[in-house]
Amino acid sequence: MDKKLKLGIPKGSLQNATVNLFRRSGWKINVEGRSYFPDIDDDTIECALCRAQEMSINVESGVIDAGLTGLDWIAEHESDVHVVTDLVYSKVSARPARWVVAVAGDSEINTLEDLEGKTISTELVKFTKRFFESRNINVNVKFSWGATEAKIVSGLADAIVEITETESTIRAHNLKVIHEIMKTNTQLIANKTAWQDPVKREKIEQIAMLLQAALVAEKLVMLKMNVPEAKLPAVVDILPSLNAPTVASLYQSDWFSVETVVENSVVRDLVPRLLKAGAEGIIECALNKVI
Repeated sequence: MDKKLKLGIPKGSLQNATVNLFRRSGWKINVEGRSYFPDIDDDTIECALCRAQEMSINVESGVIDAGLTGLDWIAEHESDVHVVTDLVYSKVSARPARWVVAVAGDSEINTLEDLEGKTISTELVKFTKRFFESRNINVNVKFSWGATEAKIVSGLADAIVEITETESTIRAHNLKVIHEIMKTNTQLIANKTAWQDPVKREKIEQIAMLLQAALVAEKLVMLKMNVPEAKLPAVVDILPSLNAPTVASLYQSDWFSVETVVENSVVRDLVPRLLKAGAEGIIECALNKVI
């Protein structure tokens, strides 16, 4: 039995973000030209590029052992796969994307019920149909091959169901959001047979752990500083930390070295406070992984 793990990398908008995440996690994936089988510096893994929209179908069938795709496409196909872990990252931001119902900005449609008998354009056809059927709202759902926002402008649809992270494209087309139908983020999924294989499962769990560690580290930095003994209590008192700061005495000195891991967002306010409290030689270090 082939024990190499067949790993699906999402082709398209998530591709670069996924390759970068793997790089930070310790794997170098080399996507060259039009090849659908990128090289990876791990002899136990074989990579294949696969569109996120099709990933869960291929994982369920066993063509791919494990892969990364959105919760939305798993739900669209109602795929029977094992969800290993959530990975909240995207092509733009580190937050979940949203599938929303949008209409023209000057439309009289303001609620889902107002869409009774109307036409909706979307890529997420099956899920959208199930969503409106569950609310007993009769709509005509048509598949969109892209440029979905333009369907309203051109009069081809009364509403759209579209994915958005910032709503900037929706606003640029003078549309308004009337309802959110789903939050979605990337998930690492596995074929259920592959998940039962001890060798493949161990590799999948390793990938999940290190991808999560890289995502955690993305929001954190390490601060290092020197502090005189007299000022140590004041400095330590204002330091946030994952657990507690590390404090070590400097050789033949009444000074101490202090290290701590903090959220990147607090550094700009924290550093001036540390300086005022007596810290010196403050160094900020980026982190690759936090486990």
